[in-house]
Amino acid sequence: MTVPPITAPHLDALDPESAALLARLTDEDAAVRRIALLDIADLEEVELLPALVAALRNDPAPEVRLEAARVLASWEQREIVEALCGALLDTDEAVRTAAAQSLTELKDPASGAVLGGWVERPEPFVRAAVLRGLRELRFGEAFDPALHALADTESSVRLEAVGVLGWLRDARALPPLAALATEDAETDVRRAAVGALGFAPATDSVATAALLGALRDGAWQVREEAATTLGKLRAPTARDPLIAALADDYWQVRLRAVRALGQTGDASAAPPVAALLTHTVSNLRKEAALALGELRDPQTLPALREALQDRDPDVRKAVRIALQQIEGAGA
Repeated sequence: MTVPPITAPHLDALDPESAALLARLTDEDAAVRRIALLDIADLEEVELLPALVAALRNDPAPEVRLEAARVLASWEQREIVEALCGALLDTDEAVRTAAAQSLTELKDPASGAVLGGWVERPEPFVRAAVLRGLRELRFGEAFDPALHALADTESSVRLEAVGVLGWLRDARALPPLAALATEDAETDVRRAAVGALGFAPATDSVATAALLGALRDGAWQVREEAATTLGKLRAPTARDPLIAALADDYWQVRLRAVRALGQTGDASAAPPVAALLTHTVSNLRKEAALALGELRDPQTLPALREALQDRDPDVRKAVRIALQQIEGAGA
């Protein structure tokens, strides 16, 4: 939908209620001005938007500028998007944060062009916030700036760039994302890159190699994400590394590895998964049972039947589901 540009209101052309609200925006009390902003926003009158923009740009009270940044999230005229981008440079951190949040709520693809004009600003916060807004818009033209931002010196910017590329699902991004997944200095960035590789084909050797490398990462959060993504890809070469990950020092990694092995559907992985039915962590026992149901190996039936006596009701429920899947497949 094309929205009209904002034009300044003429007080003599406004109804008495609107004129009174605008007058309250000049009150000496910041609390009065803030409430007036909320009341103006409730009217949803386009001709009153310049007053909200002016408050965002010029009001001396941070709490008023903060409220303006919040209420303007409901509008997508170019001037408003520009004003919100400008508020990313506000002297008050809370105002900057509110403006960044409002930019993530944009829905009109036309707003992407405005955001694109801010993506190379010198301030890392601005670059990161703009990329986050572009991600939420699923803005196709954000591919090139996001790809460029993968080399940004600030990890927060690289993290947001990964998010953009993961949503766009463009195969050209797979090699640089794979490199970032194993080489970036920051754990959060490596983890995000590993997750973003989830749109790769299972036959993509570069992406799979990066994920298998990430399964040996020094940070357990990255290993956990790698196991999750390998399960999504159902990569045929992932079975043995995932089985090895069942012995990881962190149960969170073991849990994701179990789940991923179930997703592969490779029945040869069933024996090491069945061994986890007696693990001390109940969540891991439950995931093992569910994975065995997906693997459908009849040889695991005795272990599953014994697990019907598990002390955890969630585990017993998962075991019953697995038994139904395996016995149903046999029938």
